[in-house]
Formats: sequence, structure tokens, C-alpha cells
Amino acid sequence: MPERPAFAADLGVGVGLRVPHIREVIEQRPAVPFFEIISENFMVDGGPPFENLNAVLEHYRVVLHGVSLSLGAADSLDFAYLKRLRALAEKTQTPWFSDHLCWSSTGGHHFHDLLPMPYTRENARYLAERARIVQDFVGRPLALENLSSYVAFHSSEMPEWEFYREVVEQADCYMMLDVNNVFVSSVNHDFDPLDYLSALPLERVVQMHVAGHTELADGTLLDTHNRHVREEVWQLYAWVHERTGGVSTILEWDSDFLSLTDTLAEARRAEHYRHGC
Repeated sequence: MPERPAFAADLGVGVGLRVPHIREVIEQRPAVPFFEIISENFMVDGGPPFENLNAVLEHYRVVLHGVSLSLGAADSLDFAYLKRLRALAEKTQTPWFSDHLCWSSTGGHHFHDLLPMPYTRENARYLAERARIVQDFVGRPLALENLSSYVAFHSSEMPEWEFYREVVEQADCYMMLDVNNVFVSSVNHDFDPLDYLSALPLERVVQMHVAGHTELADGTLLDTHNRHVREEVWQLYAWVHERTGGVSTILEWDSDFLSLTDTLAEARRAEHYRHGC
């Protein structure tokens, strides 16, 4: 079993903190080991988001998950953004922070989407160099998340899992492994998801995501985060859990929201698979 660094202790199973549930979380304090927040939603100096975060931090551990780092963009790194991220990391005392192995902006324009790159050695080196800079600047471990994939590039030189591994090993950073994204991509591109997972350096996985997805009429899967987690995804989750000894886990649910009670019940399903049932 791979040995992970001390900072990556298993926090249990939490959920992504979303606006429809914040007031109920603050007032009722449900039994949740930790929450994940979208970093950009709380990079503020005051107002309701700031007040809500303070209230949550009084009772819960919080980890940061970003959507705007745009590590693969051709633009220079945005150090104004990174300063705000560093301040939020200090405020929350997050044990690590995560973002995506992608690009999402160019020329100062943000696309509000997570866009893929060709899997080339040049791109792996580029991403790794920028990831090292970001990790050093923020001063906390950086975990990169794999994308769900809907297109393939003729210029790619390796499969996604090899690319993912090259980036994190060259950067000496970590993995935020989304097993739903692995499953979605495996169906869309016709590969065995266990080939993907077996090739990863699992000692670098510090957090996992589980989520639901949508199947289109033609069989394409979309990572929509608005459905219950499918059994195939839970089985992949159990496979990784067994081989790591336990990794902090977040259920993502981002639209067509359930009640907080039902969201937490969905997250608790992970315990069934964490205990080999």
C-alpha cells in the first residue's frame, strides 16, 4: 500500500458546500467531517460570502477547490489571483488546495469552462513548471484534478493517465482524483478505467471526488454533477480506496439540487464502499 504524506490524512467523506445549503449548515450543524468550497466564491473581503465562511469555519474543516487557475493557458500566471488564493488558504488553513489539469482563459478572457490540452511531453513540462510555481507561491500542497473528456487530439503523444502522471511527478505535486471523470472518459473514449487507475502513482492521491453524470441518447456521458453516483463509479472508488487505505472524499452535486439531508445521505453511501461491503 503506498505511503502518502502526513498532511494528506484521510478526513473522511464530506460534500461540496453549495449556496442552497449554507444557511442550513450554519444553523443546524450537521455531522459532516469536512466541506469543500469553490475557492473563487470566497475570494472576497466582506459581505455575505465572507460572513458565511467565517460561520462555517467555526465548526468545520474546509478544503479549497478552484476552477480558475487555468494552469494550461498560454497567458502568464495571474499573481493577483494567486495572492487572493493564498490569503484564502491562510484563512481556512486548508491542508491542500486543488484545481484542474486544464486551461480556461486566454488574453484576459475567461471561458467559465475546463478545457483540455493535447497530451504531449512539451505540454506536460509546461504544466509541471507552472504547477511548481503555484505550489511554492501559495505555500501549501497543490492537488491537480483530472478532467472528464469529450474530444481527443491527433497531436497527443500518450494516454491521459500517462500525461497526468508526468505532470504531477515533474511538478512534485499531488492528485485530486475524480473517479467519475475517469469513468466518463473511459466510456467516451473506449478504454478500461482500471488501466487508467492502475497506472497512477496512488501515493500522490490526497483527495477524491465522486459525482453523478448524464448519458445522452448516443451514449456519450457528460459530467453534470446532478445525478446520483452510478454503481460503476462507486466500484472504481472502492478499488482506489482499497489500494490507498483511505483518501479524503467529496461528493459533488452542482445543479438540480437535493435537500441537504438527501445530499448527505448520498455522500454517506461512500462508507459502504470504504468498508468493502
